[in-house]
Amino acid sequence: MKIVTLSVNLSKTIIRQTRLSPFLWGLLLLLTLGSCSINPVTGKRQPLVMSEEREVALGKQSDPQVVAAFGLYEDQKLQQYINAEGQRMAAVSHRPDLKFTFRLLDSPVVNAFALPGGYVYFTRGIMAHFSNEAEFAGVLGHEIGHVTGRHGALQQRNQILSQVGLIAGIVLSPEIASMANEVAQGVQLLMLRNSREHESESDKLGVEYSTAVGYDANQMANFFQTISRLSGGASQQIPTFMSTHPNPLDRYDRVHRLADKAQAESGKTNLEIGRESYLKMIDGLKYGEDPRQGYVENNVFYHPELKFEFPVPRNWTVNNTPQQVQIVPKEGDGAMIFTFAPGNTLREAGSQIVQQYQLTVEGQQDTRINGFPALVIKSKQTNAQSGQSIDLLSTLIQDGQSIFVFHGIATPQRYNGYRATFERTMNGYARLTDQSKINVQPERISVVTVSRGGTLESVLRANGISGDRIEEFSIVNGMKKNEQVPAGTMIKVLQRGR
Repeated sequence: MKIVTLSVNLSKTIIRQTRLSPFLWGLLLLLTLGSCSINPVTGKRQPLVMSEEREVALGKQSDPQVVAAFGLYEDQKLQQYINAEGQRMAAVSHRPDLKFTFRLLDSPVVNAFALPGGYVYFTRGIMAHFSNEAEFAGVLGHEIGHVTGRHGALQQRNQILSQVGLIAGIVLSPEIASMANEVAQGVQLLMLRNSREHESESDKLGVEYSTAVGYDANQMANFFQTISRLSGGASQQIPTFMSTHPNPLDRYDRVHRLADKAQAESGKTNLEIGRESYLKMIDGLKYGEDPRQGYVENNVFYHPELKFEFPVPRNWTVNNTPQQVQIVPKEGDGAMIFTFAPGNTLREAGSQIVQQYQLTVEGQQDTRINGFPALVIKSKQTNAQSGQSIDLLSTLIQDGQSIFVFHGIATPQRYNGYRATFERTMNGYARLTDQSKINVQPERISVVTVSRGGTLESVLRANGISGDRIEEFSIVNGMKKNEQVPAGTMIKVLQRGR
């Protein structure tokens, strides 16, 4: 975990020492990066930044960081299902000999992603929004497609090529230097386009792989309607050329066409959808934020598991992760970070923090906060190259065997304006004893069978979904709220009484 670091770019210094034409720069770069490889999906020769061995090593190195950032969701049955389906689909992919790893992450965010080398992740948030096995299989195939297409390696190669080419152009060409901002924007848009190309290729592969193992890929297309609604619908979509992913509604049409073609070519009939089997599998799935790991109520952050609380400033955004709590004002010119501190004593922890972040200490004092021993450090972090600096107010608190630290961070111009706010939050750290706050439980998905048909809205209301959450749970169910739901249909609502 890092507080704030100021990057140092040595590229221009290095390039200024050498006079090469842009053509020779590109040739030298390609020779340096390594030989061409055959892309397993396209069959084309492509210069890659990393070998397959390096690709696998990168994924293996990054996997623990992903797990630490999100945490694993402890549901053995669902994890086994994801792994079994993943391995079955990997076996029919373009890289059947690659060892794949599939993980279920404890995050409410609706997301799935892949790392180079065969690491594929699904959040419990996206699992809650699938309505059948075929939707899951389509997205699973899409993520496997990112791996088989070596998109992570290709994206890294493209970024290096564009960045080095831009730097060389600025150094060697006065004309390019005079329009550096415009060129940089052009490079960024090129990278967006490349990313969209990868997404489109993965959509195609998701259709191909899910069809190969017997699922109806049209359901994958339907899930893009859910994604569109989660992102605000068609009226809220950002322009496609400014997005790293294609427009969900455009993908809906394209994937339906791809699915129809794949099914016709495969000759497969009676392809599986698996609605009831999937819904039974996610019955009881944790839904939304888990208050056991911390939540905000009436401008107070409570942590039931660790039994502490502290106030948060009104109208500041709180982002709670397994590693730290980030608290940010809407202006974005300051921040607070709350996390675990290293060391066995307050002084030892403070010393390690100062050394780790290369802070210049301007003052420190021992104190007590609501009965807890504490150490307050005022410091500054300065970038040696640019001379830019930030001011920090760090408060370390010894709570039993744990040492926590608050970091209040702001520019020198804004620090004095934020200091009182930092201190109110830090000095408000206290033991949580209110049992009503300690005993909160997360919401969970409950799968019920409709006893009396009607519109989805009426059925949801009859099953305890409040009016302000009707749209939310119509999206969760992949339906429109005015859609007719026959008796005997299984739907997702919220678990009660357990």
